[in-house]
Amino acid sequence: MACYGGSYNGPVSDHFDGKYFHNQVATRDKSLIDVLMWRFNRELPDDPFWQFIDRQTTVEVPARVDDGLLATFINHATVLVQIGGVNILTDPVWSERASPVSFLGPKRYHPPAMELDELPAIDAVVISHNHYDHLDLATLKQLQTKFQPVFITGLGNRDLLQSSGLDNIIELDWWQSHTLDGGVVITGTPAQHWSTRNRIDRNRTLWLGFLIGDEQMQVYFAGDTGMGPHFVQIHEHFGPVDLALLPIGSYLPRWFMKEFHLSPDDALEAHHLLGARQSMAIHFGTFNLGDDGQRTASNRLKALLADDQQAEFVVPDPGGQIRRMKP
Repeated sequence: MACYGGSYNGPVSDHFDGKYFHNQVATRDKSLIDVLMWRFNRELPDDPFWQFIDRQTTVEVPARVDDGLLATFINHATVLVQIGGVNILTDPVWSERASPVSFLGPKRYHPPAMELDELPAIDAVVISHNHYDHLDLATLKQLQTKFQPVFITGLGNRDLLQSSGLDNIIELDWWQSHTLDGGVVITGTPAQHWSTRNRIDRNRTLWLGFLIGDEQMQVYFAGDTGMGPHFVQIHEHFGPVDLALLPIGSYLPRWFMKEFHLSPDDALEAHHLLGARQSMAIHFGTFNLGDDGQRTASNRLKALLADDQQAEFVVPDPGGQIRRMKP
């Protein structure tokens, strides 16, 4: 069932106690009282979400990229990453709602920058965690039918994917790797977040980011995360990344979101901690999931970048692209 979140049974580790996963830095799970306090005290943003019916631009991508990397922002946390001759989608969401049902839950305010039929052949799909705005079973099933990619996700998510008819599933722990045909390596990286698809499966499956790269170029996809020691750790493990895909939205109110969602200020700090040569903002403007408005996060980051001339950090519209050539 779509609402079943799965679970993991395996050896105890520094982030798994035998039943539940946890962050490197202690975080407090939000209670029902916390949720109700937020919901009944929500502040209306200065820039409310507006529905965009039509795509704002036509996006063209090559069949493959062998001479560097190309990242195309589709929507929310969905990016088409073309690197080392392979095509990878991050947290693909094409559904109208980030929800277990089609008639309730957060709706999209931007159409995806590309239709599924416009995508090049997809070799791999990385899924950072099981929240509905990141693990969209309806989209994953369409990708399975059309491309038969390998699905790479965190520990414990296999049962959920298999129950929906998906196959060729790879589960990764933090710092574990899988090599695609052609030599591109995908490594699970720590993140600071949580997982659930219902009220009884909280933190039973792993959340993570991904380092995607070959011998010459590296892309870091943060998934969904708050600030934590993992940015420094990733830099220590991999050195400077060529491109970091960093979430900036759904960050207000800070008392509720701070532990698990980066703010624009946090994302800029993470960019520097990673030693990223360039970053792309993601996770903003598509779904109304916090008290920030449609452009609150992007406007804040743009203001910060006006004072930080050293940071190469792009705030894309849907369809926006970053192209980097091999050194």
